[in-house]
Amino acid sequence: MIDTSIRNSNSMTNIPPRLAMFQSFAGYGKCSTTIALPVISAMGVTVCPVPTCVLSNHLGFSHVEKQDCTPHMQAYIDAWKRNSASFDGLYCGFLNHTDQINVAENFLSYFKPEVFLLDPVMGDHGRLYSSVDGKIVESLKHLASYADILTPNLTESCLLTDTPYKENWTEEEFCELLLSLANLCPGKIAMTGIEKDKHYVTYIYEKGEISTCITPTAGPSKHGTGDLFASILIADALHHRSFTDSVKKASDFIALCIAESEKLQIPEKEGLLFEPFLNTL
Repeated sequence: MIDTSIRNSNSMTNIPPRLAMFQSFAGYGKCSTTIALPVISAMGVTVCPVPTCVLSNHLGFSHVEKQDCTPHMQAYIDAWKRNSASFDGLYCGFLNHTDQINVAENFLSYFKPEVFLLDPVMGDHGRLYSSVDGKIVESLKHLASYADILTPNLTESCLLTDTPYKENWTEEEFCELLLSLANLCPGKIAMTGIEKDKHYVTYIYEKGEISTCITPTAGPSKHGTGDLFASILIADALHHRSFTDSVKKASDFIALCIAESEKLQIPEKEGLLFEPFLNTL
């Protein structure tokens, strides 16, 4: 574990918590930074983005213009050091190079944030994303060992634990997979994106206990739901709110956004309609 004996915290003042966020930026098709920044800000947390790559639109579109930010990231963080910046939290989402993961580890060692949430973006439906390779998977396993909160989907849970992916799982197998994640990550875990009998189920691990959060399916899963889920969890964590309650809050909010997106027939690639509901968070 990273030494956390020295913490940067604004909890004794009225200053909002400050969060560093390693995340991609896609100009079109709501995801990553364009979801996380407004959501976390609306929940009373100051967000300081660290772009990992800049894209014209997310990778679900046929044509993408992409600029990798890896060569600039360490200098970006070094400038924060020279300016005596401090941070209460770190949220890592899309990391597309092992050097970026190294920068994140260096950030943890130097700034010692109170809470570190890792959303290990690697794949879905049993497949790796095109930007992810085996080296990134292995590096994310190591980074996960520092996380206070880990939010993998089922595919990412299998990748982190070297578990073969399959379509059909028993309840016992889901719990075994969650325990395997707990052997990797010492913190709290929310394993997301599992659909059962017209419900979405999130498996929760906290302090040796397993529980579930079950939410009725409001429609097909939309692009960006994982970003929205992680954003709500990290904002609540920085306000020292219950992890289980936060998972329920995030799941219900996503269902609300999916239902409204379906009602207005918003294409899946364009992401969730969440803006009208920010005041409910």
